[in-house]
Parts: sequence; C-alpha cells; structure tokens
Amino acid sequence: MLARTGALGDLDRLTHQLANSIASDGTVIAADAWRDDEALYLQFDLPGMDRSSIELTTEHHTLTLTAERPSPIPADARPVLTERPAGRFTRRLDLSDALDTAAAEAAYDNGVLTLRIPLAAHAKPRKIAVSGGAPKELPN
Repeated sequence: MLARTGALGDLDRLTHQLANSIASDGTVIAADAWRDDEALYLQFDLPGMDRSSIELTTEHHTLTLTAERPSPIPADARPVLTERPAGRFTRRLDLSDALDTAAAEAAYDNGVLTLRIPLAAHAKPRKIAVSGGAPKELPN
C-alpha cells in the first residue's frame, strides 16, 4: 500500500523515489512489493551486505532503507575489474497511513531483506451485514 493521490502526485512521487533510490554509481536497490488482506510485503535485494549494516526506519509515512557493502578489494591492491558496487545505499518509499509501521517485522536471509508491515485495523477488509425489512428513511 504505497501512498497514491492522483496521477500528477504519483508522477512526482515516482520521480522523487527514483532520485532517492539510485546511488551515485547508478545502482538501485531492487525491490518487489505485494499485499494480502493482512499486510504489505516488501523484499529488497541486498547481496553481499552484512546484516549489521542494514537500517530500516519509518518517519511520517516514509520507509527508509540504508545498507552498506564494503569493497572487497584491499586498499593497497590495483583493481583489474570492478563491476560490483560498494559503499552506502539508500532506498526511500512513501507508505500509506493504512499500514501499522509500529508492528513491522524484518528478516534478512541469503541477501534478501523481507519486510512485513501489517495493515492497520481501520484498513482491513471487513464484511458489512445486510439486514432485511423495509427501507428506513435517512435523516436530511
């Protein structure tokens, strides 16, 4: 449940998110998101990152993921090929207020960070009972 409020808002938000998710070397933290009736799930690819370097925070409906991958090349070595990005990476996503970020859970396994954010009680789907009988007059 990423926040949405109209086409222009979506375009502005997307531009902002892309600008904040691309590292100076052009690297993007890849992500997938899906939801069910209970929660929003996010998965981020963080290969080679130590779990202790991963930081997740939420503030004002914005999720911020920060992680760091050190360079495996020793400082006194001469690099021959460097295709794997190293350094500090950040990804920001705007979240809906229909999520209970205080109850979020995260797990890191085999280079994939999985985040589960439950839906807030007011946002969960619920059935409305339909009664029978004559229609009642609505107040003006």
